[in-house]
Amino acid sequence: MTRLTTADIRTIADDLADYDGDLVAGTGHSLKGIACRAAGISEAQFNKTVGTLMVAVIPVTSGEGLIGKFCDAVKSISCHLGANTFITQATDVAGLAEAFEKNADIVLMSDDDRFIALHVKRYRVIDNADATGNGYVAGLNLMTGGLKERDVLVIGCGPVGLAAAESLIRMGARVSVYDIDLSNSQDLAAKIKSVCNSDILIENDLETTLSEHRLIVDASPAVDIIQAHHITPDTYISAPGVPLGLSDQARLKISNRLLHDPLQIGVATMITCACNPKVA
Repeated sequence: MTRLTTADIRTIADDLADYDGDLVAGTGHSLKGIACRAAGISEAQFNKTVGTLMVAVIPVTSGEGLIGKFCDAVKSISCHLGANTFITQATDVAGLAEAFEKNADIVLMSDDDRFIALHVKRYRVIDNADATGNGYVAGLNLMTGGLKERDVLVIGCGPVGLAAAESLIRMGARVSVYDIDLSNSQDLAAKIKSVCNSDILIENDLETTLSEHRLIVDASPAVDIIQAHHITPDTYISAPGVPLGLSDQARLKISNRLLHDPLQIGVATMITCACNPKVA
């Protein structure tokens, strides 16, 4: 899991309304709308459910320790969706105890390895990597008017890339994957075959495959791998990877056909998934 910095997230709380406006302009849907699409729950059903829930955000100090403003950013996203949300005063195990004592329904907590939403009463765990991959594919689907029978490239074959590839397969897309480590691509392809009974194409040359694909999910942590000459008028990129893999010139050229944020879509989708009674 890529470790965020305070600089990545310090303005999230203040910018959520403007970010919603950008999402509506680019996808036709707000942050809540994209997250609900990713979770398979209607906004009406989510709105009916979320206001009844108590969400706790627990600061975790293990490993490399707390990221400044992280809990505040997560809380602000949860509140933006309509959930009653608080940050526990205690950290770690004591924070978990506090969340239970205050009757939290959903607990959000992160260490160096995992970031999860735990629905206490449904015994359900939603992993941020899964939610992020699903959320960004839902956003790309909305941006492009549908992904069925269209060619989509996934860059980066870690947990987010795997979740994105699975989601794309479920939508009927034709999926290609690239990773700087070929064995990661091979492992992802094997998992997709096992879980979805579908074959995907493994790409070996990033420069060539970028020139051949117009729909891209960039789930890698690499910088400047997508340059301006890769961008055409019909290129759409959904980029959960942090830092952003587009060069400054590529970002200017693609304009509003880019979906990228450090935390918002992933966290929002974690909460909508936790609220969906149909999610196992």
